[in-house]
Amino acid sequence: MDLRSLRIFVEVVRQGGFTDAAKVVFSTQSTVSKVVKQLEEELGCQLLDRSGKHIVPTPAGRLVHEHALEVLRIREALTGALDELHGVKRGIVRLGVPRVGSDLLFAPICARFRSQYPGIDVKITEDGSVRLREALQAGELDLAGLLLPVPDELEYVEMSCEPVVAILPREHPLARAEQLGLEDFRHLPVILFDSGFALHTMLVTGFKERDLAPKVITQSSQISFMIALAAAGLGATFMPRSVAVARMRPEIVIVPLDHPTLQWRMAIAWRRIGFLSTAAQAWANLAKEVLRPGTI
Repeated sequence: MDLRSLRIFVEVVRQGGFTDAAKVVFSTQSTVSKVVKQLEEELGCQLLDRSGKHIVPTPAGRLVHEHALEVLRIREALTGALDELHGVKRGIVRLGVPRVGSDLLFAPICARFRSQYPGIDVKITEDGSVRLREALQAGELDLAGLLLPVPDELEYVEMSCEPVVAILPREHPLARAEQLGLEDFRHLPVILFDSGFALHTMLVTGFKERDLAPKVITQSSQISFMIALAAAGLGATFMPRSVAVARMRPEIVIVPLDHPTLQWRMAIAWRRIGFLSTAAQAWANLAKEVLRPGTI
């Protein structure tokens, strides 16, 4: 048993399958499956139930998962403490960035951080806000870009706040409206982010609170694909204003939503109780300098 095996097993449990876990750990599905099988043979028990659509841990697997998380936390705390001995000239920052808006919010910070701290490596994990929050809480990330609100166990600094807008095909019957409400999409086809994204939860909750049942034709994690579907006339989609504006094309229009609560509030978050290395603190401090609420 080694740390890599535990890390892979934890990711399989989080992702609910070998294929998605392999993408996160930069490996192949067959390698990830083999590592977990070897771990099961070493421990002498079955750790995963593979019989259903999604892989879930067995009782023994849940126990191993719990202790594996603790081992990985201790390892990262030790690494961070050793980096402290060298100040901010070296070290590693494990940063989680959202798939929505990371090019606009985080790329400039990463570039500036690299120029100021060339000896510090930034390991980037890209995922939806929900899965990033889980990884941060598990101690697998130092910092993560999350949509607010966040659990009380996390501290954060808000970096940006902007409205969510509707993106419609130019020939859509609602395309000429100056402003739209979720009620306007009552029985119309819509394209949503998948369930790993906080924007998915935000919009689904908004529809449910109003007893609305739009026709969700697909869910995706790919911004360009979602906009292409809207441009092709398949339905409307919803994104933060800056993301929509940055990907504007002739076939679509952007219409504001009349819902003040539908705000894309992005923050840099970290664990309230836990070790935060000097390198990670330096990244967070630089983010505060570069970004301010309402600047996007």
